[in-house]
Amino acid sequence: MPPIDLRRRLLAEFAGTALLVTAVVGSGIMAATLSPNDVGLQLLENSVATAFALGALILTFGPVSGAHFNPVVSAADWFLGRRARTGLTATDLAGYTVAQIAGAIGGSILANLMFGLDAVSISHQQRSAGHLWLGEVVATSGLLLLIFALARSGRASVAPAAVGAYIGAAYWFTSSTSFANPAVTIGRTFTDTFAGIAPASVAGFVLAQVAGLIVGAGLLLTLYPHVGSAADEVVVHH
Repeated sequence: MPPIDLRRRLLAEFAGTALLVTAVVGSGIMAATLSPNDVGLQLLENSVATAFALGALILTFGPVSGAHFNPVVSAADWFLGRRARTGLTATDLAGYTVAQIAGAIGGSILANLMFGLDAVSISHQQRSAGHLWLGEVVATSGLLLLIFALARSGRASVAPAAVGAYIGAAYWFTSSTSFANPAVTIGRTFTDTFAGIAPASVAGFVLAQVAGLIVGAGLLLTLYPHVGSAADEVVVHH
């Protein structure tokens, strides 16, 4: 079958990222409303909703675009697939990144509106510290290892459950609560709620996520030398 038209794939990445951030922000608002005096319970409610939503969204949009919803995943797919001429092209990567960032911003706005808040409320939640950045490196590199190891070993069909489970767990075992996604990080600046992040904290998180991309790609090339041949499995354009 011929590849799916790029415009359809970009729409899938925009919509999927928007709904992912809506789930993250919306469940955070609901958690803060239902459990106002228990931050641990708020995080549990937020993480469970996010994990289930992510799995469902991968199932929904994966057959169209690969359901990256994350510029780091798209960049890894482009980089790892270059030698084997698989995966995203540079043009695809640029389009995916723009669609993901726009979708993430739209998702925060949608969540704000659903809960009767101002459409845009810039976050004041400061998240700037070395241990948080280290958490982002761990979360991001682990996510890439999981996704591309599944693709390389022919187990991409279990990605919805596996990726959802990983992100749900990483909420708890990383100090940063596992943003692991530059688009989602940017989108979450547009909501001054439980899941928000202040604009001044974004650069540190994104740099840590890029470092996670480098670490994850290096580990993948060491553990799975021919991982690039499976890059098309992460695009799912058949």
